[in-house]
Amino acid sequence: MFYRTAEGIYRCSLLDEPGCFEHGFGARHAAHWRPEPLATLRQIHSDHWVVADGRPGCLGQGDALISDHPGLFLGIRTADCVPILIADPVRKAVAAVHAGWRGAARAIVAKVVQAMQERFQSRPEDLLVALGPAICGQCYEVGPEVARLFEPWAPGISQAGMSVRLDLSAICRRQLCAAGVRPERIAVSGLCTKCMPDEFFSYRRGDRGGRMLSAIARRA
Repeated sequence: MFYRTAEGIYRCSLLDEPGCFEHGFGARHAAHWRPEPLATLRQIHSDHWVVADGRPGCLGQGDALISDHPGLFLGIRTADCVPILIADPVRKAVAAVHAGWRGAARAIVAKVVQAMQERFQSRPEDLLVALGPAICGQCYEVGPEVARLFEPWAPGISQAGMSVRLDLSAICRRQLCAAGVRPERIAVSGLCTKCMPDEFFSYRRGDRGGRMLSAIARRA
């Protein structure tokens, strides 16, 4: 379902199918990729979302952008956190979400689904969602104080011991399903940023300055 283009960008066939969206998940060797016009945020590991009204550039602080403005790319940057791109082929609305552990603990992706309902009248069952390359559950270890924040979506996780392996993509998928998104309309890349050093930057692996852009736009 996920494939790599000749330019080194990853795409998801689920988001290709409607034919009305452009999107991509960046990688280590695609640092040149910057679609324009592009709206971004100063990411702060929050559950705050911002409406992109057609203006490119940095639109303030937050960790998710939503829009129904044609031709405007919504972009977020990651290097282990989960990049999530959402498309509504009925209402022609899109969203880009940065979900680190702090945002996922606050169910940022579910709040974005709700925001799309309220702002664009999107129905969760119509949404198409792609979760891009992120650190996998085998590579991502957290302490019990972090793990206990995810008890609502992974009961018993905080009882696993002093070190807990946390699968952020799986958590986000469960939150999406709980928000009403149909499971068959959610694609998870399964590509680990830490396991694949030739392909992706990873903060946990020591790439402190590397970030990858993921972006989506409604076609003009």
